Amino acid sequence: FTADLEEKLDKVSNGDVLWRDILREFWNDFSGHVHEIKDLRVSEVLDALNEALEDHVFPEKEDGTPRRACPRCEDGEISLKVGRFGAFIGCSNYPDCKFTRQLAQTGDGDGDGGAGDDGDRMLGTDPDTGLDVTAKSGRFGPYVQLGEEGKPKRASIPKGWDAATIDLAGALKLLSLPRIVGEHPETGKEISAGIGRYGPFVLHDGVYANLDNVDEVFEVGLNRAVSVIADKKANPRGRAAATVLKDLGDHPDGGGKVTVNDGRYGPYVKFGKVNATIPKDAKPEDVTMEQALELIAARAAKGGKKKAPAKKKTTKKTTKKAAAKVEE
Repeated sequence: FTADLEEKLDKVSNGDVLWRDILREFWNDFSGHVHEIKDLRVSEVLDALNEALEDHVFPEKEDGTPRRACPRCEDGEISLKVGRFGAFIGCSNYPDCKFTRQLAQTGDGDGDGGAGDDGDRMLGTDPDTGLDVTAKSGRFGPYVQLGEEGKPKRASIPKGWDAATIDLAGALKLLSLPRIVGEHPETGKEISAGIGRYGPFVLHDGVYANLDNVDEVFEVGLNRAVSVIADKKANPRGRAAATVLKDLGDHPDGGGKVTVNDGRYGPYVKFGKVNATIPKDAKPEDVTMEQALELIAARAAKGGKKKAPAKKKTTKKTTKKAAAKVEE
């Protein structure tokens, strides 16, 4: 309809023909063709395309079987289908047979990597259960799913993993989580590894401890798991333990050791619950017990002083009798 339209528009521009005549001619032809096909169903259009594109979309098979025979089920026929994310190849026995493949994929395929009518990508079949494993995309991001019926098991695809290229092996690893690492040697309770909202972790008796990366979830051993759980218990807020730079020995009055530590805000001396900052002009390694005791005593004295509470101002209400006495 638009092949010679440019030439006609040039004539309109030159004043040779009226634009209304050109528009009327275009609309009459276009409307006539639309009227001819407006009652066709989508399935009829797809059937026509299946036949016209057969050599390109459904090439002949080496074993001589029908080119449109479904490779997964016995009596299904694959054909062009249209979904929210474009055209794809699917089986006529859907939903009993969920074979799909991308439109651009040639050959009979095995259903892996195809996009279904809902945007799903078939990854393969779980060898243990025989259920289909698919990659999907939901409101909270991409995930993999085992089966379709009831409440199928799902696992989110973690950050750093490409959802577009995840394969069956990767999906099965995610679906196998949480993974049992072993029993804690002290409590006898299980330690498991998994991936949560805040990343990879190990879990023991209600204590979650973060792991360095997702791959470690599938590899972490018992010793490593026990170690990170112990660190988490020692530092529940995730702060690194202070480094002891120097042990000055026991306090002369008793009560424990006096140490020189390196903390988040610089070096300090510590005795019991008293932490005293070391002056900037002093080197932590040169601090003596005598200097440490002075700093600790000064900090303790400063911390022990409390401001006296402010006295509340009281206002006396003047009664009529009191006012009368004043007047007398």
